[in-house]
Amino acid sequence: MDETQFLHLINTHQAILHKICRLYRDTPQDREDLFQEIVFQLWRSVPSFQGKAKFSSWMYRIALNTAILPFRKKRPDIRYTDRLPDSPEEPDEPDEQQEQLLHALKQLNDADKALITLYLEDLSYKEIAEITGITENNVGVKLNRIKNKIQQLLKK
Repeated sequence: MDETQFLHLINTHQAILHKICRLYRDTPQDREDLFQEIVFQLWRSVPSFQGKAKFSSWMYRIALNTAILPFRKKRPDIRYTDRLPDSPEEPDEPDEQQEQLLHALKQLNDADKALITLYLEDLSYKEIAEITGITENNVGVKLNRIKNKIQQLLKK
């Protein structure tokens, strides 16, 4: 894959990256830094992309691993906001249900956040399994538990 193809694919799927950046970083500067780090890691990993999975699935895996890596090392003090936009621009009028859902999502651990984010993107269990490295059956079990946890959080 050459640089032009890579940039085209990044441009096509940039909403995925913005969602992940918004979910895992609070300030615009931190989101921009994470976005750049994800793109760098994707570019570095291009030679390992064999085309067995969809580009977007492969991209999710790299992006989530890049976003979560600092949390594995140490827990920084991060303050979260209440919205998760599809693009870097903030929507004018946030939907109350979306705000409640985002608030509930932010209370999940990193692994659960990653799974439910992929699920909310309408990826199949098979695609989620490929991205996360767990079995399809385990994806289903974990998603059911996460959904129950979210329902409990939304009732509060």
